[in-house]
Amino acid sequence: MNMNPVITDFCHIKNNQVFHHGNLVFAAESGDNSRDFIKAAFRNTDAKYPKFFKMDDYSKLGLLATEILMKSKPLTEEQTKTTGIVLSNSQATLVTDQQFQETIQYDNDFFPSPAVFVYTLPNIMAGEIAIRHRIYGENAFFVSSSFNFEWHEFYVNELFNSLKIESCLSGWVDVENNRMEAFVYLVQNTENSIKHGRPHLAAELKRMYNHQ
Repeated sequence: MNMNPVITDFCHIKNNQVFHHGNLVFAAESGDNSRDFIKAAFRNTDAKYPKFFKMDDYSKLGLLATEILMKSKPLTEEQTKTTGIVLSNSQATLVTDQQFQETIQYDNDFFPSPAVFVYTLPNIMAGEIAIRHRIYGENAFFVSSSFNFEWHEFYVNELFNSLKIESCLSGWVDVENNRMEAFVYLVQNTENSIKHGRPHLAAELKRMYNHQ
């Protein structure tokens, strides 16, 4: 197997707009906040997955970006067994943590919600993506102050070199107050992808990330 993985597709969500492979495919209606935008953008994919609307903001954002990629390049049943997920953001699940804290803040208004608490683990987002698309490979979640292109190049390529995966969903999924951003991309090393993809290098990731 060729050990030079390449980027075959990417989705960038920011400023209430969705870009797929560099092209604008959806934008918020005037006046939409980020949460309304994410729901509208997911409905626009025509995906039938009611569980989406019960998720926290991080999982919704990551799942939306992944949904767009999987619709464009669906994985075969065999590929799901060798596909990994490697994601990162700047503050783990802080927004969801704050929402849960509000449910336990006061003794006279104490209503802890297990439905919120489950999302205070950052790898739950990767888990939701894996469940939705039946992905069984390695998965990892990292926290850094900004999207660390060099780290993603190193870690994902090491997974390929160790023969643990043959495809990988990777990228940055960050939520802060009413600002949401996701840059999620697909890396593969099949014979066909090598011919048509871009090398999985930090410089290439940075170029694509800054495209819009």
